[in-house]
Amino acid sequence: MHYSFTEKKRIRKSFAKRPIVHPVPFLLATQLESFSTFLQADVPATQRKPEGLQAAFTSVFPIVSHNGFARLEFVSYALSSPAFDVKECQQRGLTYCSALRAKVRLVILDKESPTKPVVKEVKEQEVYMGEIPLMTPTGSFVINGTERVIVSQLHRSPGVFFEHDKGKTHSSGKLLFSARIIPYRGSWLDFEFDPKDILYFRVDRRRKMPVTILLKAIGLTPEQILANFFVFDNFTLMNEGAQMEFVPERLRGEVARFDIADRDGKVIVPKDKRINAKHIRDLENAKTKYISVPEDYLIGRVLAKNVIDVDTGEVIANANDEITEGVLEKLREASVKEIQTLYTNDLDQGPYMSSTLRIDETIDKTAARIAIYRMMRPGEPPTEEAVEALFNRLFYSEDAYDLSKVGRMKFNRRVGRDEIHGPMTLTDDDILAAIKILVELRNGKGEVDDIDHLGNRRVRCVGELAENQFRAGLVRVERAVKERLGQAESENLMPHDLINSKPISSAIREFFGSSQLSQFMDQTNPLSEITHKRRVSALGPGGLTRERAGFEVRDVHPTHYGRVCPIETPEGPNIGLINSLALYAHLNEYGFLETPYRKVIDGKVTDQIDYLSAIEEGRYVIAQANAAIDDEGKLIDELVSAREAGETLMVTPEPDPIHGRRAVADRVGGRVADSVPRAR
Repeated sequence: MHYSFTEKKRIRKSFAKRPIVHPVPFLLATQLESFSTFLQADVPATQRKPEGLQAAFTSVFPIVSHNGFARLEFVSYALSSPAFDVKECQQRGLTYCSALRAKVRLVILDKESPTKPVVKEVKEQEVYMGEIPLMTPTGSFVINGTERVIVSQLHRSPGVFFEHDKGKTHSSGKLLFSARIIPYRGSWLDFEFDPKDILYFRVDRRRKMPVTILLKAIGLTPEQILANFFVFDNFTLMNEGAQMEFVPERLRGEVARFDIADRDGKVIVPKDKRINAKHIRDLENAKTKYISVPEDYLIGRVLAKNVIDVDTGEVIANANDEITEGVLEKLREASVKEIQTLYTNDLDQGPYMSSTLRIDETIDKTAARIAIYRMMRPGEPPTEEAVEALFNRLFYSEDAYDLSKVGRMKFNRRVGRDEIHGPMTLTDDDILAAIKILVELRNGKGEVDDIDHLGNRRVRCVGELAENQFRAGLVRVERAVKERLGQAESENLMPHDLINSKPISSAIREFFGSSQLSQFMDQTNPLSEITHKRRVSALGPGGLTRERAGFEVRDVHPTHYGRVCPIETPEGPNIGLINSLALYAHLNEYGFLETPYRKVIDGKVTDQIDYLSAIEEGRYVIAQANAAIDDEGKLIDELVSAREAGETLMVTPEPDPIHGRRAVADRVGGRVADSVPRAR
């Protein structure tokens, strides 16, 4: 084996019983790659991806004046070389940083142009946008002469989440289901059931309103709302009683309220008997298409559609009206033969949306949007323009609402779509899909989400955190620029007269100097330095607070295996909220933690390494790292301890249910925990 000069001086002896297949990765890669992506300093201006600084600039620019005759466009940005190197900055007590200059273009349109806009004047100039601290080659920052570290943040991923209160809200112990759509930036949208099974929504935790108001606001009529959430029973009215369309699965398990007979009049199910599979089979064998039902069977059922008198065009009964004897009389007078009612039962098809629609007082789309406006802006007069502008800005405006690439992927996966890409704002279909899943959960179908699962929590690294701060500074600049853009033509202003870099500088300075996630670097020894840079915190802006964090968030979760160190966490109030990355963990493009597994093919452990996220891992059967294997890598035990979807089970290696195996036996922990000698 060939050794370098350094390795010859430090020959390492491994006492591990198995050869190491996967070498230890570069431990600071996460921090360095994240900040490099944020700056994109070495990438030509035309080839930069919409990430980091580039994404922040393109999200704010172009800035258009209030009258629309002047706009400021972003062209590109450049970073200058730092004035001093790292050592000199530490000695002089300075910040190791680079000046950021953006090339912007001021476009002034001709006001006198009678038809389409004509460009009157274009001015292009490079403008100073403040100082950006640079990362040292070791992953730290030098701020005012002291080395600091930006700790990564573990926060709840954007997307849609479904949960219940575990029976703690109501004294009866009833489970109250709720859903929450969390964007990366913008208003949170909550849906929740109350103890009476009425479904409400709320925006940004404000006053709750019946969810049908929101559905009407996105353009659905009561008929369409009912059609989306219910299946219908079809009835044909006769002179006495009615004929009901026979649907086998809807009758099974019900108690017959009348004698059910076949076409020849033979009684198949006597009154007050529970309808079982044999009864259904007999009815099917008799080729039953309709069942005769008495009049009182219709009383109390709910109409699915508006019933209209064909001759006069008058609405006899509205959708969601209960059928009474009076309504039946009117229907017969108008010679209505066919009606549709909502199919509900006590087991898996509750009348929740029908009940919610009944307490909703709004009549149409406009009234619903006005109701939402009054909830968001109490006391302000609802003019038509203001109502439309507010509603569109809530969930449909790219300026105010951003689901992000991660949020869109998580949302689409959760609602069962194959496509993981889509618009970064909410759509009407998104809102409807989320409500449908919540109603299905209340009906007993599906599972709620585990919010502590690492598939629902992602890591925000230094680059992403710095981008958010830079964008916040740019938004402040945008407001000031908009005010002055109107005077740009009359006063003959240049781009540098319009842009004041102080808000950007102060936002960046505040983040790197005094943010909760910016910490004085622990330099006790090289190991403490590395582990500080690999730390992940659930605290910080947009995260948890140690006072509100419960026991479940702090606890070790099965998905931490190979991703987050289960050992290294501080004692005291921060326990479980501050963790360290496991040795082999790395981040995927969405910010979710992945860990390596060795692939098992035909019962043989191969050297092929696959990185799996917590969500992907749930689809595979994974054997333990210490499973016995022979010299050829075959699993030799008849039964192998494995886990699937978080559950531990014993499986046979062949036929081949095992898809993966932990890459390295002793690398569940982080860097510090793995440095403690122990028996292998």
